[in-house]
Amino acid sequence: MTATDATGAASAAGATEVTDAATTRVRGGTGKRRIAFACHVAHEDRVPGLLALLRSLALTNPGLCEDFLVLHDGLPERALDAARRLHPRVVPRRAASRRELLTPPWPGAAADGTGGGTGGTATGTDGGPVGGAGYDTVVAFTTGMVVLGDLSDLLRLRHGIAAVPQPYALAEGDDGTRARAVRDDGLYVLQRDAADPPPATGEASAAARTPGGPRVRGEVPARPGPLVHLDARYDFLAARLYDDAPVPDHVVVLDFGEGAHRPWDGGLPGHGPAERAWRRYDMADDAFRRAFCALPGPRHPDLFAHCAAPLLATGSPPSVNMARELAAVHLERGRYEQAVEVLAPVLERAQPDQPRFHETAGTALMAVSRYDEAEAHLLLATAAPHLAPRAFARLARMAWLRGDDEAARGYAREGLDSDPTDRGCRTLYGPPPAPRGTPGDGASDRPAPVPVPAPVPTRERRQVPPAEQFAHVALFSTGKENAGDKVLPEAVRMCLDSDTGPDRWLSVPVHRLFDERALEQVNARRALVVGGGGLFLPDTWPNGNSAWQWNAPDDAVRRVTVPLAVFAVGYNAFDGQEYGRGRFVESLRTLVERSAFFGLRNHGSVERVRDLLPASLRDRVRWQPCPTTVTRHLVPGWTDPAERAETALVNCAYDRAGLRFGHDYGHFLAQMAAAVRALRGRVEVRYAAHLPADERFVHDLRREHGLTLPVDPLHDFGNDAIRDHYARTRLVIGMRGHATMIAFGSGTPSISLVSHPKLAYFLEDVGRPEWGVSVHDRELGAVLTERATAFLDDHDAAVADVHGRQRALWRTTAENLRELGDVLG
Repeated sequence: MTATDATGAASAAGATEVTDAATTRVRGGTGKRRIAFACHVAHEDRVPGLLALLRSLALTNPGLCEDFLVLHDGLPERALDAARRLHPRVVPRRAASRRELLTPPWPGAAADGTGGGTGGTATGTDGGPVGGAGYDTVVAFTTGMVVLGDLSDLLRLRHGIAAVPQPYALAEGDDGTRARAVRDDGLYVLQRDAADPPPATGEASAAARTPGGPRVRGEVPARPGPLVHLDARYDFLAARLYDDAPVPDHVVVLDFGEGAHRPWDGGLPGHGPAERAWRRYDMADDAFRRAFCALPGPRHPDLFAHCAAPLLATGSPPSVNMARELAAVHLERGRYEQAVEVLAPVLERAQPDQPRFHETAGTALMAVSRYDEAEAHLLLATAAPHLAPRAFARLARMAWLRGDDEAARGYAREGLDSDPTDRGCRTLYGPPPAPRGTPGDGASDRPAPVPVPAPVPTRERRQVPPAEQFAHVALFSTGKENAGDKVLPEAVRMCLDSDTGPDRWLSVPVHRLFDERALEQVNARRALVVGGGGLFLPDTWPNGNSAWQWNAPDDAVRRVTVPLAVFAVGYNAFDGQEYGRGRFVESLRTLVERSAFFGLRNHGSVERVRDLLPASLRDRVRWQPCPTTVTRHLVPGWTDPAERAETALVNCAYDRAGLRFGHDYGHFLAQMAAAVRALRGRVEVRYAAHLPADERFVHDLRREHGLTLPVDPLHDFGNDAIRDHYARTRLVIGMRGHATMIAFGSGTPSISLVSHPKLAYFLEDVGRPEWGVSVHDRELGAVLTERATAFLDDHDAAVADVHGRQRALWRTTAENLRELGDVLG
């Protein structure tokens, strides 16, 4: 059976029933699957096998970097240190035997996250859980194994217990026939909720063993439980390669067993090719690091950083190219200060004809707000024709955020001279800046590739005195930008004033440097409102002034003299996303101290932010629901539709896809295809694209599953049309936060595809966690079909439920607005 067959068998084994537990796994998080590799090390003399296994795993699967559990019963620290030098996510845990590895709940990372990257269930010497949530999938190796090929198919398995049934000869009455059994020391792929854990060691009968051969667990046909048969290439016995037989090219895991055959001790005669395959991974630490860093193609950023940093530190002088590669990894992971630190020792040695280095250096320096230095390096990068459009686009963005609109357009035009088709430069260049208007009328500051930032005009349009206006810091979208970010700023303004236009509001783009001129303009207004939206996010237009989206130095925030209200802002980090806490925490504390009102859009954000503040400031942080969720109470003259279209709208998001889907995108797509097919008998299923990039789902669904969906490009709609579109459908199945929240605010039932904690937070706030399902859920298609059918069958009741829960959010909002009225005068 192939790995593909195994995957199909696993899916069939567990798709028979949808339980309440399956629909509520998103409580407090995204339900993202936690995966780990694991190996039990029985004695220190098996450590060479563990180290070879770690090297082989990295060199053959350079894109994988999951937690690696090392179970042991008292290994010395020097042995564990040797493993840590090879892998950044080694999680050592005490276990008396391999049996503890083969039985969930599995030993995992400590509750405080030490030793591992994902957290998990830690097991003490008594085998009992002592903290944290465990892993969902564990691939169990032994010290007798080396990895020779791609393991990705194993990580896609979702059901049962997967293993390779190995052939063995009957000990009694041998008539030449062969049976198959699962070995104690074989490779296993284990799922947390597998119905039948492997039987205890020793359950296999003595007659079911080859004399002198491996211990087995009994014949597979007689074994209960959802065993998934893996192809032999995933646990290929080296013992089969006698008489110096070559290792077959298709072998993924070569298994020498846990017995006397130890390649590090000299091996056995007649197994030369197999032992040479093992010795390829018997190398010194620096040799391994160099080999990994030299691999072509994608490499996991954490693994690359783990290997490159020691080489860079010991190099004399440090390598310019390796420093650039390591800095690029830090940039990818949002570690901007570390990227600059890595580049600092080699900046003076970099030559003008190293444009890739200068592009990386300019990007890193720009991310920490060292703008003059960044500009010098990016200008050097423009000398390379293939880098020039991107470098000019960054120069244009940087000029805009520093307030130099003429220079921004000039750089964008030079980028278009280099490549007339470059979208980033095209949108940065034009159309010419227009006077600031209502949200969506030219006050955009979205990041590349579709930023259309509007300048702060020299002469402001004034129909009322500035002292009667509000200043508004927000993310303003226009054109083909995020539909949710178009609606949101207007919804915030509706909470405070019936006039949401430029007569009453000064737009302050959140990403633009909050400099002396901006401070002067704000202090001339009635008050300053910051929000809403997920502004507490580190990697959208990164800056060194705050380490979140508002590019405001602490000193400028302290010198705001008008009342300052933070309104419906969200803590928007993904599961597993790193955050530069030092600068962010200082900026956050300054903002809370200065604010007269500090409201966050869900209780999850409230808790996360309070955890970062001193006790004296925590009570200032309160809950203020996103105003898009109370649209029916904000829009003047709102009337619910008398009739709705017989449609259901689907929406997906693809920014930071690795953080959203992990290893499960193929599974997600297949499950969504099943749900779409099932729902088509009830309603017309359409796709609501908040961004052009969202349409990837439609293309992938057609290519992989032959399904075509009509697309409604909400990014081309005005705010009223977006709200109306969501109000007139019968159901929304959405991944973007505002696909759920605008639908809810418009009175439409919705099911959230949870790939980000903010959706789970919102559903908890409205007391309906069952309205969400994780994109990682094994039965996603069945859950969606069940929930959607229930909404459609009793649609009036579903709408009434939405209205009732919306009233609760409006009560909270109204109470906050009464207080804000006193604060803002």
